[in-house]
This record gives sequence, C-alpha cells and structure tokens, in this order.
Amino acid sequence: MERRARLAFFCVLLLTAPAIAQAPSTGPSTPLGAGRPLPDLEVFLPEVRKHLQTDQSLQSSYTYVETRREQRLDKRGQPTRESIKVFESSPGLPGEQRWERLIAEDGRPVPAAELEKQNRERQKKAEEYVRRLSSRPEQERAKQAREGEKDRREMADLVDDVFRVYDVRMLGRSSMEGHDTLTFSLTPRAGAQPRTRDGKMMRHFIVQAWVSESDYELVRLEAEAIDTVSIGLGLLARIHKGARMSFQRRKINDEVWLPATFNFTGSARVGLVKIFRRSGTSEFSDYRKFSVETSTTIGR
Repeated sequence: MERRARLAFFCVLLLTAPAIAQAPSTGPSTPLGAGRPLPDLEVFLPEVRKHLQTDQSLQSSYTYVETRREQRLDKRGQPTRESIKVFESSPGLPGEQRWERLIAEDGRPVPAAELEKQNRERQKKAEEYVRRLSSRPEQERAKQAREGEKDRREMADLVDDVFRVYDVRMLGRSSMEGHDTLTFSLTPRAGAQPRTRDGKMMRHFIVQAWVSESDYELVRLEAEAIDTVSIGLGLLARIHKGARMSFQRRKINDEVWLPATFNFTGSARVGLVKIFRRSGTSEFSDYRKFSVETSTTIGR
C-alpha cells in the first residue's frame, strides 16, 4: 500500500508547481455549469498545498478492511486463476508500518486460534515498545525525530523530482460520485533529469488526476506505462509498456478523503526469463476511528 499511496501523493503535489500552465478544456472531462469559468490557479493551488497529506498519514487514525483480488492472465489477457485475500489493517507502533493480519482467503476465514496467536504477538511487541519508552524516553523520542526528519528530506527530494519530470495541464471540470472535480494531465517532459529512483520511474508513466474543487483533495488518479520500466537494471524485473493502474478516494463520514479502490493490470518479466501477467483490485472498507476496542474487534 505504501508505494501506491506515495505515487498518488506525488501526483497531487504536481498540482502545486508554480509554473503550471492552464490549457483549454480538452480530453475526457465534461464541463459543468454552462459558462462557469475554471478557478484561478493562483487561488486554487495554494489551497491544494494546504491539504496535501499522504494516505498513510490520513489513515493513521483509522482501522479498515482491505480485500485484495489478484488474477493470473494468459497471453490474450484472459483470467486463468483468481485469489482473494481479506486483511484487517490497524495503525502500527511509532516508527513502524501499519499492522495487517490476514482474516480470510478465497472465502475461508482464518482459524480463530491463528488470529489469537497474531494478537498475542502484536501485544508482545506493544509491551516491548512501552518498556523501551519508559526506560529510555529521550533516546526513543530522538530516534523518532531522526526518522521523521529523514522521511521529510526524502519527500522533499521526491517533490523536486516531480517538478523536474512532469508537465501539467488543467483540462477542465467533471463530476465524480457527486463531487465537482478539476482534471489535470501529467506528461513526462522530454529530457527530464530526475535525481531519485522514484523520479526516474515517473518518466515512464503518463498520469491523469481529478481533484475535488471544493475540498482540494485528490479524488482519482490513473497512470499508464508508456514504455518498459526496468527495476534493478532489468535483472530484478521489467514492467512492460501498457501496464495501467488507477486509484480512487472516497469521502468518509463527510470529513476525510480515504482510499476506496486500487486497480492494476499488466505484465512483467521477473528475472531474466519468466513473464507474469496479472490484474488485481484492492477495495478498502469498514473505516473506523482507531481505538483499542476497534483494533481487536474489526475482524470479528
């Protein structure tokens, strides 16, 4: 989930670039409100900047259920096998990723004894953290501060690369699930010279993003690989041209935009010879404010 959330976040950050050009409404967007002009970028973009947060930070106060469906595809793109896994996800301890546990697979619930074992293991880690914090609070807080600063530096570098890589255009206004959104296209610049690994990967994708006009929040993102993407100099994997992904958020409890669905389809060569063809979907549901009670009952 972290990689998907970061990609979506980077694309929203593009909308804050000061050199964005506003183009006439083109492409798939449907203008709303006869004659209603698009908003002034000098006013709209600073508001978008105020609302920029990663999905990981937005989800930090929530538990949720994620249903992951993955299909194996044949050479014609037809599914040959499907797997379905259901996870419950809760905020992790400070400095750690979210805590996930599998609660069902292919329609079969995980046995209660296994779930209880995972609960005990998590409780043990939580107690160990409390002991560390009690015995050396200054060291633990300093460690968290260092990690936070490191994350901020890395994000700043990635934001700089976003501005180096993409040319952004406002396409128009459209309606999405009852919300007025502004549509933006993100196209890699010729000769862009990114400095980070993620920035180098961005050069291989074109992106379209929809942002809520009233809330200044990302509503939907679509990306497509325009050429083959090599990972690990091509020795680990090569994601083939035409791979697609989409990511959509939904407003929860009329207060916060959180992930609703993530979809992908494409093929990749793993190692030197093996070709994998896959499509998949993640659906996020049952969002609840985090508490000890919800973290222990979400999967029941």
